Amino acid sequence: MEVTGLNGSGEDNITDESKLPAAQYVRMSTEHQKFSTENQGDIIKEYADSHGMVIVKTYADDGKSGLSIDGRDALKRLIDDVETGKANFNVILVYDISRWGRFQDADESAYYEYICKRVGINVIYCAEQFTNDGSPVSTIVKGVKRAMAGEYSRELSVKVFKGQCKLIEQGYRQGGPAGYGLRRMLIDQHGNRKGLLLQGEHKSLQTDRVILVPGPQEEIDTARSIYKMFVHEGKSELDIASWLNARGVRTDLSRYWTRGTVHQVLINEKYIGNNIFNKSSFKLKKKRVKNPPDMWIRADGAFDAIVDSQIFYQAQGIILERNRRYSNEEMLDRLKYLFQKHGKLSGMLIDETEGMPSSAVYRTRFHGLVRAYRLVGYTPDRDYQYIRINRFLRKYHKRIIDEVINQIKDLGGMVVRDDKTDLLLINNEFTTSIVVARCWQTPAGSLRWLIRLDTGLAPDITVALRMDTANQTPIDYYLLPIIDIEMGRFRLAEDNGANIDTYRFENLEFFFCMAEHVKIWMAA
Repeated sequence: MEVTGLNGSGEDNITDESKLPAAQYVRMSTEHQKFSTENQGDIIKEYADSHGMVIVKTYADDGKSGLSIDGRDALKRLIDDVETGKANFNVILVYDISRWGRFQDADESAYYEYICKRVGINVIYCAEQFTNDGSPVSTIVKGVKRAMAGEYSRELSVKVFKGQCKLIEQGYRQGGPAGYGLRRMLIDQHGNRKGLLLQGEHKSLQTDRVILVPGPQEEIDTARSIYKMFVHEGKSELDIASWLNARGVRTDLSRYWTRGTVHQVLINEKYIGNNIFNKSSFKLKKKRVKNPPDMWIRADGAFDAIVDSQIFYQAQGIILERNRRYSNEEMLDRLKYLFQKHGKLSGMLIDETEGMPSSAVYRTRFHGLVRAYRLVGYTPDRDYQYIRINRFLRKYHKRIIDEVINQIKDLGGMVVRDDKTDLLLINNEFTTSIVVARCWQTPAGSLRWLIRLDTGLAPDITVALRMDTANQTPIDYYLLPIIDIEMGRFRLAEDNGANIDTYRFENLEFFFCMAEHVKIWMAA
């Protein structure tokens, strides 16, 4: 929120030209915070009146965390006005250092203040007991205060986390939707059930708690059928999703089933009654990380199970075996068996065989496919054409990444590229991986593309380019979100049905629009 003038009319309101024009920045992180923006404004106005200043513009961030500048639109506008010369004020008034921000890196807080200072606009902290005059004493005190502001958030984070862990161990649900086949039940402090919470509803009393209970019987039966089809019938998640959609079954959010939503049903321990927390961490606005199982907080048997534990763990075994890392010996044994079965080897044959690591894995592990072939006694005659194409595609992959980065920058976006993995961080909002899918033909003449996802990097969006039959130029693009597409690799045909082709685009205009709408205020 931005207001110009004391009366919020949007017009300058300097009643005494002899007074120093000032802007005020106010922020609160929650509606329950002790000092609201109005209270901060009162203190700031009192300071301005007593020091011969008049407030001509207000920048207010309501309900915004001070851990980073992300989401704090008012502070971004303030910095932008200062940098572009739009500021019609000579000083910025802030209640205290914590309102400027509780940045975990004190240097970040100092940097934003320095941006203002270098164009002659000072930042004054009205409620602090020191004068921000650049003296050695004020510099030392300010540095300590900035560190204390960040430390407060760290200490509060630890306390909140411990409280959440305690409630998990007691069998209570900590946020998030119940999931298909389950419902959220509100209970009071004595364990008495008060009623089901509908989608979007939350508890109103601090002493109330939430547990999971079985949902409608038809959803329970469907959840059990998903496990049965996966474990006993050998169906993939995508096959199961297609089967459910064909019968008009929808998810708990009334959406079509996807590979990702089926996978979530298959891996979540809440279906056997276990309460799990801290599988991933996103503390203090830092990068989300996946935690190892020994860091998980769990309470087994906290809820009524709707799936038998035996079939659940059978499903986990199938998924684990599918994703496990093969040793060199295991890889060569599988390659040798494939050679003995077909009398030849090729990258295409490897990629088409279920249960085989991809040809890219063989190439990386053994420093080339030809070397892997020789280790199992096979000398290829015509696989060098495949190698030539792959060499071209690797160069093309680098080129397309450069083109995407340049296009986003031209649209005003910001891209950070990981030199080792080529993972792109766009506008500090989402990560993207770009993969190039080689085109090949089946013996029957049908076209196929193998999509290999960087599951280890877990990008938010994978941009998959399908190459033409000559493997020279892309024919279309798939924007695959990790929430729906989690398998390590899968094959595409010329037509793939709505579940996959929903993510198909003729060009990358939609993808670039995702980067274009975010204006980058600072690139440090």
